[in-house]
Amino acid sequence: MFIIELTLKTTPVPLSVQRKSAEDAEATYQEIVQAMRSGGSQVLELTCDRQTDKKLALLSDGLAAVQIYEKSSASASGRAPGFFSMAE
Repeated sequence: MFIIELTLKTTPVPLSVQRKSAEDAEATYQEIVQAMRSGGSQVLELTCDRQTDKKLALLSDGLAAVQIYEKSSASASGRAPGFFSMAE
């Protein structure tokens, strides 16, 4: 299972949808990135492969970041991979 996680500019809580295959996840990721690059405000409608009744609709100009990662048993800590900072 692959997770596409969206971070909004005004909300610290990320939104996410899941895809069963790497190809579907990459296609969704590219769709979102293209909408972010367009510079305009367009509505993105996303559904989730795991929770079929889950639907998201958001404006592309409200997106701050998008990331894609594979859900595996190694990430059982509940934290998504990404960047972090450590104080020295």
